[in-house]
Formats: sequence, structure tokens, C-alpha cells
Amino acid sequence: MLLAGMLLAGLPLLPATAAERAQPMTPGEVAAAIASAERGELDATRAQALQTPVQGWIEYSALRRDLDTLPVARGEAFLARHRGKPVAEAFRADWLASLARRNEWTAFRAAWSPAIESTELRCTELQARLRTGADDAQWVRDAQAVWTGSGKSLPDACDPVFAALDVRGALTPELRWQRFDKAVAEWNAPVMRVATKGLPGDQAALGNTYAAYMDQPSASVSQWPKTARSREVASQALAKLGKADPAAAERLLPGVADALGFTEAERGRVLYQVALWSAASYLPESARRLAAVPASSYDGRLHEWQVREALARSDWKGALEAIRRMPQKQREDSHWAYFEGRLLELTGGDSAAAQAAYRLAAGKPEFHGFLAADRIDAPYTLCPWLPDVSAEAKAGVSADPSLARALLLHAADRKAWAVREWQDALSRFDDRQRRLAVAVALDHGWFDRAVFGLGRTPEEQRLYQLRFPLHHDDTIRREAAKHGLDPAWVAAEIRAESVFDPKARSPANARGLMQVLPTTGAEEARRLGLPWKGAESLYDPDTNIALGTAYLRKVLDRYGGKPYFAIAGYNAGPRPLLRWQEQRPNMDPDFWIETISYGETRDYVARVLAFSTIYDWRLNGNALPLSARMNGTQAPRKGFTCPLATAP
Repeated sequence: MLLAGMLLAGLPLLPATAAERAQPMTPGEVAAAIASAERGELDATRAQALQTPVQGWIEYSALRRDLDTLPVARGEAFLARHRGKPVAEAFRADWLASLARRNEWTAFRAAWSPAIESTELRCTELQARLRTGADDAQWVRDAQAVWTGSGKSLPDACDPVFAALDVRGALTPELRWQRFDKAVAEWNAPVMRVATKGLPGDQAALGNTYAAYMDQPSASVSQWPKTARSREVASQALAKLGKADPAAAERLLPGVADALGFTEAERGRVLYQVALWSAASYLPESARRLAAVPASSYDGRLHEWQVREALARSDWKGALEAIRRMPQKQREDSHWAYFEGRLLELTGGDSAAAQAAYRLAAGKPEFHGFLAADRIDAPYTLCPWLPDVSAEAKAGVSADPSLARALLLHAADRKAWAVREWQDALSRFDDRQRRLAVAVALDHGWFDRAVFGLGRTPEEQRLYQLRFPLHHDDTIRREAAKHGLDPAWVAAEIRAESVFDPKARSPANARGLMQVLPTTGAEEARRLGLPWKGAESLYDPDTNIALGTAYLRKVLDRYGGKPYFAIAGYNAGPRPLLRWQEQRPNMDPDFWIETISYGETRDYVARVLAFSTIYDWRLNGNALPLSARMNGTQAPRKGFTCPLATAP
């Protein structure tokens, strides 16, 4: 197209001919048009005339460039023209903020939508009603609801609303204490002080005393009133301290609890935090502090840390007892069923019970389920399901306008906009249509939709071919072989790092399929003698896989050929890994992984190893045993079995 060519070349735009308008724009042309609109080279009038399903988004790009000078009538016309579409809601949020900056309060109210959830915009809407004389009894109730709705800090846009409430006498002491109490639960002393302002003198003084205590707890509470609020403030403040300094909170607790008459729940709140953060750091007092927490204050998270803390000390009996204190549902999860079996074996317990625990765990195609299957020499459980994803079935959902726009925007590298359109499409789809939409997205290279669009039903967990996409497999096999790596491991790393999105970029600036940092990429390129054209090179799949696998091999060699160390180091970096190795040398891999103190890394190692097993199935139809994979050793490969008689 002449029009598209001019956009791509950055040339001045001429009127489009009828023939030009008859041809839909390609993703590359859409991306160029959006960029031109953002630079001011394509105005909204020309954008409106473009022949593409995403014309509204291109027009949006042109309009928001000069939003603060956009005539109100043009903004209103855009909203009316695209009513009910995701682009209208994206524009609406920007437009409302602009109208507020311009004090166009009547226009703001005309553009308002009750579906907006942003607290900042909701407060701005209350301002608009205030400025236009609509501050009636309903306005007061709505403003009071915002005031009492959260104990967290609220946007500056709420300040004029609360000031107006105060002038009306509508921020009563009762409402001030309501927000104060919510701030106590959030450990938020600044909001406690805000809520205290305007209280009668003696109440304000008490509120400020409470807020100061939240910042710096001490033993000085004997003069406080013996009330439920005093107990709540003191116990929450000590709980906050327990996270930062468990020993200090533990020292203060007895005297404060006696002075104010703490209930078991209030003592338990403090002891919970003291124990949790002691255990998470594996402090010497962890076991004693965990034992001091009342049973009524335990939750699933603390039960898990009680097991880990005992494992870290190789206290097999204590770890087994901790598992048996778990609620039945948690104990029967494959994770803890596996460890129950392991600990029964190590403590010389009931071998039949150990085998039963392993069999229970082995029924799940998860990290601990695969390990359990290895312990009883059983095949891995995997029941793949691939429902009807024929071309005809996919064509049906592809006709949805929002899905079509989502796919085009994704191809044009406008991910946030694509997700808006995707969510709009899924809001109208039933389960079958949603699964088909995921299959369509995968056909178009949008692989993370299988992660975010599936899993709502137990059956969907079995959609392994959709949930574990496999792309660039020739490159993966080639580069893995070049560096002596298992291609299933490389594929699993890509699935965990980027879900096969070659344009993925992390907040830490890691890029591409294997999330390689530019500094690492440059270093590996020099070491290998590969061409390097800067950080953008990492968005090329072949380059990223070549450099990522080379780096993974280097990490593996650095840590003695142990994949579970390498995976932990790949995620957390060398310093935490060295600390964990020094703290628990010679510990069995499964126990070592479980006692990693970083939750993200602990889950990451287990996830990558489990994904490796599933990708082995995808690549080869069988798998290296996970217990061997963890250690970087070889063993006879294992098959998969499905105990289900029939698929859904």
C-alpha cells in the first residue's frame, strides 16, 4: 500500500485513494501507523480513515498526544463512536484525567463511567460533583465510603473531597476511628495520624500516642486505657516489629500482654510474626519460637515453615510431626505427601504408610509427584487432553472482533492494548470458546495466553500441548546439543522465563526468550565469538537461545554440574546460592530445594524441573527420571501413564 509505505518511510501523508483503503493493514503497517500517530505525523482525522480493525487504537494514539488541548467535543465524539469497546475505556481514563487538569468538570461528569475502579478517578469524580453543585446526601455517603474503605494511603485527589466532608461535619469521630482501625491493621502509622486529625483533644492525643507506638513499640503501655483498641494497636505494632526484629518483639510481648490483658489471638498475632520471620531466616531460636505459637494462630504458611525449619536442621522426626499437624487437605497435597513418605523412610517409620504417601503424591503431574513416582519406581502420571481445536472450530471464535483486534495488536507489539481486547473477548466466551481462543492465540505466536487463559477447571490443567507450547525447537535442540544440555531443560527455562515471548522484558532489563541481561549477552557473545549488535540482539530468538544456553552451561559448570544448583543460581544469582550451599552442605537435593529461603527461587527451581519433565514428554514421549535430572546424572528413561478410564 502507498499509505503504509509512506508510514514506514516516515514520509508526509497524502490523501489515501479508494484502492489503498480497500486493503487491510498488516501488523507491521499497524505498528508504523501507531508510531507515526504518537510522533504527531498522523493526525486523528487520517487515523479514523484507515482500513484496519484497530483504527480506533491508532486514532487513540493520535488523540492522546495533545490530550490537554483536545476540544471537548472531539473527545466526546471518540467515546461515542467507540462505545462499548476496550479502546473507549482506555481513552476514557486518560480523558478524565485531562479534563480534571483542565477543570472541565461538566465534561468530566458526562464522560464518567460507574464501572471505573480507580480510587484516584473515583475521588476526582467526587470532586467533579462537588464543583458542579451535585454534593447532595448521596455525595456525602459516597465520599464517606471512600474514607472508610481503606487503611492505606489514598491519592491526593481524595484530599479536597475529605476537606469538604470535614467542613460539613460529615467526618464524625466514629468515621475517623473506623479509618484509624483499618490503618492499624495495615501497620500504617501515617494514615493513623491523618485519621486522628479532627478528633476531640483527648481522643486525638490518644490516637497520636497509638500512631507513635506503631512506629516504635516499647514497654510503656501501662497508662493506656484497657480497651480492645489498645490491645489491637499494641499487638499489631509488636507483630510489625516481629517481622523486622523478632527478638525485640519477643522481649516486649510478655510485659505488654500482661499490662493490657491480651487475648490468645492477640498474643498469637505477635508470636506468629516472630516465628515466621525467624524460621524464614533460619535463626537459631526458630524451633522454640514456632512451638510457642498457639495452634489457633497457625495457618498453612506457618505449618510449611515449621517443616522447612526442621528439615534445615536435619530433624527428620520434627519435620514429620510438623507435617502431621497440618490440616488434612494440606497434608494430602502432593508436596507434603511426598515429604511425609520421605520422612517416614528416614525415621524408620511404617514402610506401608510411606508407600501409601508416595502413591498419593505420584498421582499428580507436579514436581513432588514426579519425585514420588521415582521413589516407588512407577511411571509418571500424565493425562493429556486436547479437545476439538479444528480449523473450523477456531474460525468461529476468530470472527469475534475483539479477538481479531487483540491478535493484530499483539503482532504489532502493543501488548497492553492486546490484553484489553483479549479480556473483552473472553468476557463473552464460554469455556469451550475460551479454550479455542487460546489455541488461536498460540497459532499466532501469543503463547502466554495459555498460561493466563487456562486452568479454570481441573480438565484444563491437562491441556499440556496448549499450556506447554514448544517453539523454536530446532534451535533449542541445536544449541542444547552444542553445550551438552538437555533440550527439555532449555525449553523449560524458556517456559518459566518468558512463556516463549521473544519480546519479553523484565523490570531488571532481562530480555527475550531466556531473559538474558544485556551485560551477560555481550559477555557471552565475546566469549563465543558471536556477532553482537547491542541489547536489541536479545529479541532475536536464535541469538537469545544461543547466548542463553551458553550462559546456562557456564552456570552449570560453575556449580559442579548440579542442575538444581544451576537453576537456583540462574534465578537468584551467585551470592544467595553460595549462602544456601554453605548453610546446608551435602543435603539431599529435594530437601535443599525445599529449604531455599527465597520463596520465588524455591518455587522456580521446582517449577523448572517439573516443566523439564513435561517438555521431555513433548520432545521425546518419555523422560529422564526427575531424581536423576536434579543431580545431572543419567538413568533409564521413564514412560507416562494415565489412570483415567476416559477423557472428558
